[in-house]
Amino acid sequence: MDLYIGNGGYGMIYTVTFNPSLDYIVSVDKFRLGVTNRTVSEMLLPGGKGLNVSMALGNLGIASVALGFAAGFTGEEIVRRAKELGVWTDFIFVREGVSRINVKLKTVEGTEINGSGPKIKESDVEKLMGKLDALGEGDVLALAGSIPSSMPDDMYGRILERLKGKGVLTAVDAAKELLLKTLLRRPFFVKPNHHELGEIFGVAFQTREEVKPYAVKLKEMGARNVLVSMAGEGAVLAAEDGRVFSAPAPEGKLKNSVGAGDSMVAGFLAGWLEKKDYQYAFDRALSAGSASAFSDFMATRPEIEAVYRQIMSKRREGGDAADGLRLEMT
Repeated sequence: MDLYIGNGGYGMIYTVTFNPSLDYIVSVDKFRLGVTNRTVSEMLLPGGKGLNVSMALGNLGIASVALGFAAGFTGEEIVRRAKELGVWTDFIFVREGVSRINVKLKTVEGTEINGSGPKIKESDVEKLMGKLDALGEGDVLALAGSIPSSMPDDMYGRILERLKGKGVLTAVDAAKELLLKTLLRRPFFVKPNHHELGEIFGVAFQTREEVKPYAVKLKEMGARNVLVSMAGEGAVLAAEDGRVFSAPAPEGKLKNSVGAGDSMVAGFLAGWLEKKDYQYAFDRALSAGSASAFSDFMATRPEIEAVYRQIMSKRREGGDAADGLRLEMT
């Protein structure tokens, strides 16, 4: 897939990370509470969902600009490491606090300790808004991840309202009110995981069939497209054209769940911008997300292509084809 943003009527992709981090990713054999545990492997990487989207796009050969806030020595290190990985950054440095360090324990699935991050003032937010004011027709904006607790939960909604009528394609990957308060602004697509979708509607999901009607319901609340990631269960897409796509996760060994959802966002954007086809965008999202889960870090382009070929092979064999079932909600 050769996609260079700037052709085909699209401008630049921008990502926003309000609360980036240094991710300290460690493995510990036989982790135990109350004793000293020693690492058997460790990585220190720039993190935060928007930055991850930019890194995943970069691995697909697609340029983007990472916007957001940083503070202190950790903020400087986040920017330095992001640049080393080829990400274009335009972060705003704030005065109070330091950017957070998140500890992620690979060998105890889902176990993380996340820092709080710096205090971001209204004047800092206005600086970001000034940068976003420069976006125009054909540009793409991805808002991803949490925001510091000092900020209002309609922050993403305020950004989308500011961009209203400018022809910017918007994506939102967030939870709870931060996501819900963007829906009236009609984001192009949103990507909750099934746990986040369940929190919105007060339901626990186990299967893709259970997720489908609620993905459609979230779309009816304002999002043009709703992509729901479900880890090992696969994914569901309620598309703007009325179709609902569903597919199981490709086969592979889980190595690292960090960044898999962000890779899905990048894959969906890349697929849509290339062909303007929801089936293709969905397949690309599933390929990118799964490949990152099977990789030690964010998946490389060859790793993503290998998973994509697996999905296409399964479809030709007549497996779960994700072929666009129509699902109507009354």
